[in-house]
Amino acid sequence: MNIEVVGSHVLASGLVAVGVPVWADQDGPVPAASTDALPAGLALPAGLDAAWCQSHAFTGKVGQTVVVRTGGSTDEPDVVLVGAGPPQPSTADTALESLRRASAAFVRSVGRGEAALLLLPDTAGPGASSLPAASVAAAIAEGASLAGYRYTEFRTGEDTPGLTTLYLTGTGDTATLASGAARGARLAESVGLARDLVNEPPSSLTPGRFADVFEARFAADPRLTLTVWDGDRIEEEHLGGLLGVARGSTQPPRLVRVDYAPDDPVEIDGRVPHVALVGKGITFDSGGLSLKTAAGMETMKTDMGGAAAVLGAVDAAAALGARIRITAITPLTENMPGGSAIKPGDVLTTRSGKTIEVLNTDAEGRLVLSDGLTLAVESVPDAVIDLATLTGAAVVALGKEIAGLLGNDETLLAAVHEAGSRAGEPNWILPMPDDYRSHIDSDVADMRNVGRPGQAGSIAAAMLLREFVGDVPWAHLDIAGPARTDEAGRYLAKGGTGFGVRTLVALIMSDAFADTLAGLHRA
Repeated sequence: MNIEVVGSHVLASGLVAVGVPVWADQDGPVPAASTDALPAGLALPAGLDAAWCQSHAFTGKVGQTVVVRTGGSTDEPDVVLVGAGPPQPSTADTALESLRRASAAFVRSVGRGEAALLLLPDTAGPGASSLPAASVAAAIAEGASLAGYRYTEFRTGEDTPGLTTLYLTGTGDTATLASGAARGARLAESVGLARDLVNEPPSSLTPGRFADVFEARFAADPRLTLTVWDGDRIEEEHLGGLLGVARGSTQPPRLVRVDYAPDDPVEIDGRVPHVALVGKGITFDSGGLSLKTAAGMETMKTDMGGAAAVLGAVDAAAALGARIRITAITPLTENMPGGSAIKPGDVLTTRSGKTIEVLNTDAEGRLVLSDGLTLAVESVPDAVIDLATLTGAAVVALGKEIAGLLGNDETLLAAVHEAGSRAGEPNWILPMPDDYRSHIDSDVADMRNVGRPGQAGSIAAAMLLREFVGDVPWAHLDIAGPARTDEAGRYLAKGGTGFGVRTLVALIMSDAFADTLAGLHRA
């Protein structure tokens, strides 16, 4: 979907709908945008008729839509009221998320058509007074673009496209609004890339094909250096965790590394802050010899959601001009029960030299991440952040919409937590008590790959990961729940969500995070 910021006087005819955002004020719904921006003939009264709103059960709640005027021709589009929530939300993060959901609701209500128009909330009004106009436009464009996402690569027959163009117009400076909208749409493009990868069938998205996607995506950008290791190189580099998981598959593994060097780096104390990102990339997870059920395998193409999010985040950060150094590492393989597959009781020697006893081959993500984290630490970053669809225990604890967040540094954890809030991707910090290290004690190796049955599964998995970062500040996002959704809603389409891309970009693009990294380095 194309998004353009324009003045109402230059709008072409043929709009299928015009959206007017509405605040859910305590005294009743009130327009959130100046109706002066409406095309001629579509002016609304300064206030909304309370009785009419009540009869249509319209309160202005976030995501509500109702048609207040039905157009009779292509020159008279429908006028749709769009709920934008309270005029004075509790936080700026809440306000921006409300705008994302409001624009998504409008796009969904329109369905399909050549073009529609959405008025931007008036930044001089009570609901957006604390938000820069560019941020408002970015949130609106982001939500609309995400809601317009469709995965159609393997569909045949009649195409049913959604809305082709969304025009945005408001009372602010057009150039400022256009800049913000462009950033929001570009971020959504990278989320869409991550969603595409998660949604692609596993026999199509093999480890080799996954690597090829990003070789093609990043080849033309001189700021990005991409390195791909094949199976032979992975063996030469002693990535025993990755090689162990890959043994049961006929598809050879890959390891993708991307290094981003900014054109306009921020320097603090004479150096450029540096973050390393690691993403779990199991392109299909059968469970190995600890075989999953048939139903349990249905969505296991999603098990590379961490790798998709990490590389999608680099894609967006580079496009938006991130000013810190980024190293991204994604170990890629299938987990299959072939004749050479690892067996319960086997011991793997990782790149770090540490050994892991494998008691359950379906706890494979932590095995490949052990090597990815070791490589990340070798890049000498100020901090390491990994994303992984790691444990069902995270879903049990936090449901399908909240990621688990664990790590070894409170300052870094707070930064990641706050970035998730700004991005509309919630996470919750879980404890990592030192006493729980005993949960992964092994009788024959340095550690085992599962904890105690029925106890603290997400924490036990993170405990193993912690063994491979040493003293480097580290945060781990367990995205097993929110990486995929079974229902379309808000700005999510059924299937892969691209969860984590927006959190990482919110973090990386923040000036405060550069300072945080510099402080971690000094510590």
